[in-house]
Amino acid sequence: MNAPEPVLRHLTDLGLDRTQTVYYNLSPARLVELSVRRGEGRLTDGGPLATRTDPHTGRSPNDRFIVKEPSSEGDVAWGNTNRPISEEAFDGLLGAMKRYATGRDVFVRDCYAGADPRYRVKVRVITEKAWHSMFAYNMFIQPETDEELEDFEPDYTVLDLCDFKATEAIAGELNSSTFVTLHLGRGLVLIGGTNYAGEIKKSIFSALNYVLPAQGVLPMHCSANEAEGGGNVAVFFGLSGTGKTTLSADASRVLIGDDEHGWGDEGVFNFEGGCYAKAIRLSPEGEPEIFATTHEFGTLAENVALRPDRTIDFDDATITENTRLSYPISFIPNASADGMGGVPETVVFLTADAFGVLPPISKLTPEQAMYHFLSGYTAKVAGTERGVTEPKATFSACFGEPFMVLPPTRYAEMLGERIEKSGARVFLVNTGWTGGPYGTGNRMKLAWTRRMVNAALAGELDDVETTTEPVFGLQVPAAVEGVPSEVLQPRQTWDDASAYDAKAEQLAGMFADNFEKYRENASEAIRQAGPTREVA
Repeated sequence: MNAPEPVLRHLTDLGLDRTQTVYYNLSPARLVELSVRRGEGRLTDGGPLATRTDPHTGRSPNDRFIVKEPSSEGDVAWGNTNRPISEEAFDGLLGAMKRYATGRDVFVRDCYAGADPRYRVKVRVITEKAWHSMFAYNMFIQPETDEELEDFEPDYTVLDLCDFKATEAIAGELNSSTFVTLHLGRGLVLIGGTNYAGEIKKSIFSALNYVLPAQGVLPMHCSANEAEGGGNVAVFFGLSGTGKTTLSADASRVLIGDDEHGWGDEGVFNFEGGCYAKAIRLSPEGEPEIFATTHEFGTLAENVALRPDRTIDFDDATITENTRLSYPISFIPNASADGMGGVPETVVFLTADAFGVLPPISKLTPEQAMYHFLSGYTAKVAGTERGVTEPKATFSACFGEPFMVLPPTRYAEMLGERIEKSGARVFLVNTGWTGGPYGTGNRMKLAWTRRMVNAALAGELDDVETTTEPVFGLQVPAAVEGVPSEVLQPRQTWDDASAYDAKAEQLAGMFADNFEKYRENASEAIRQAGPTREVA
């Protein structure tokens, strides 16, 4: 459809009034057609559009910046996560992007972030690639009527000119020709130098992490689902690759969302309208609901390997381990119609422990919950970020530090308040390695993890006998129906118990060292909730 006059005025205000053609809110069919015609992607056997983003096959965290400006400067937690950039440098980038856009086509999509109308923000995504506009169609919430678009005034605008690269003359404050810059005061995001579509949605997630706490809503890097018919809501925290999407896409439960949510007084709500699932080694046996989307027109298959007959080889990591599927959440048959649920009864922290030390499931006290939320231990899975080629131990506060704009303790305090008020049970689940560290042990079987998680959600573990894990003080169930008892005790899965002890001591030391930056502002109860054994 033709762009409405207010949209064209906004483009003019941004300095984008000399573009060639403005494509506005095109349908998936038109976007796929244009993507193929423009050489941006190829249709696969089964329906999805396959695209490639190399050399950027993951986020570029070192190229993410927030503009240091008066309205937000005092609130932002500046540092390695939130790198500052001046308004002068930001304006220089914007000016160069305006010149680059002259004579080029742009795709504009107006949409929402936030399923709850009380808290949603209006988002305008402007891209030079048709498939990026389709990504925005899949991942954000689409207006239901034309009337909603007539006077659409965005709260945040994302300008993604992916093939534009910053030069040294205009990039003096940047780290490379790639950039993701967020101006909180103007509600404007500039992205360039990368085709990786995930930067679009994560830039808006960062914005929500800034605006929603002031409204009493805890923004969370988590998936969420609920029982059929409603109730028994569960949220799953975890970084990419820990199983948020996989474990929340359960045929026996209703999927609220797979990656980003808010927790307000009334309950939880999805920020997104779609899912962005990892596709490497995807199988119909392990993840049937997600696998089914690979036979749907409208799915985007990012960085997957194609066979000569255009079928997808999900086991091929030639391009990257971080292969992705983007699809509307409606493609999941048991997805929530409105993206909203009640107050969570269960909170699950997911970690991919590359050391093979943590139990596959353990119960946390409220103090332990706060300790592990602030710690955010996991492993960066290969391909999720540039330069990561194998799992690497990392600590990411709130299980999402790359997107947290405010100090992590602010989000931790809000979660603590939510857990106390709701009485939610909290579990730590290790989806990583067992029987040894990465390279020696094996990845935890998905079937076992599903059984343990389902037991936790069903209340089977509420009163079960537990043993205290000696290093971290975790309460480990003595038995979970359907799971071998020795799997529950990680030390028993190692051939060399002394090697396990040494690795556990090493990991405990890493936890302690990482927590030092929070110790001063943490209560004594939270300080005591970490590793209980002195590290040699």
